Amino acid sequence: MPHDLAYPKERANTVHRLSQRARYDLHTIHSIMNSTPVLHVSFNAADSGQGPFPAILPMIGQMGSFSRPSADLDDTLDCYLHGYVSQRLMKLASENQAEGLPITIAAMKCDGLVLSLTPFSHSYNYRSAVLFGYASPVDDAEEKLWAMRLITESVLKGRWENSRTPPESGELSSTTILRVRIVSGSGKIRDGEPHDDKKDLERADITDRVWTGVIPMWETLGDPVASESNRVEGEPEHIRSFIDKANDNNRAYAQWATKDV
Repeated sequence: MPHDLAYPKERANTVHRLSQRARYDLHTIHSIMNSTPVLHVSFNAADSGQGPFPAILPMIGQMGSFSRPSADLDDTLDCYLHGYVSQRLMKLASENQAEGLPITIAAMKCDGLVLSLTPFSHSYNYRSAVLFGYASPVDDAEEKLWAMRLITESVLKGRWENSRTPPESGELSSTTILRVRIVSGSGKIRDGEPHDDKKDLERADITDRVWTGVIPMWETLGDPVASESNRVEGEPEHIRSFIDKANDNNRAYAQWATKDV
């Protein structure tokens, strides 16, 4: 698929403030989603007797395509979400299975603290994405197992093959997988140095005493700590390689993002 495939700009997904930071291409948005450990899923719960407030839940999920498993991030993809069968979200999605439950999915990664001359101009370097779609429970057994593997591998690559699989019938029946048919989305990215106003940059009484720059920030995975029941000696290679790669990639991006390109 072409690298410039994008979500069309519509009322729901168009970025208005600092629109130069907006991203609509599928690759960027899906990359942010798939590299964020926790997604935040919001939906309208007013009709479920829970009061007037919209609900928002932290969940784990991953972009993918069951019908086209080889599809990459710049292709059209669904979002698969993992949850417990009795969750309110899962029940609402089951009740709206024909059309799907309207939901919004948000993800954000923080890459640095941007320190400028004035508090007004302080910021973060960040990558954020929002998707809009319709959620329905996955009923097909093959697709459900495929999605569970997809999500497990997003937590730690190689873990599916290095754990007790396939899941038992009780585990499958207590787990609901939602497939979200994405209809719209957008991303927003800030990177680079502080951008101060000219009037402040020309004042030596400010520039001589206020430090400006970027403090890189990245997620770091620590060394594994074995459980009391663990009987495996040493660190499995799939764990160590995942930790090292994730830490190297996170550090490299945060440091790259400190400079204007």
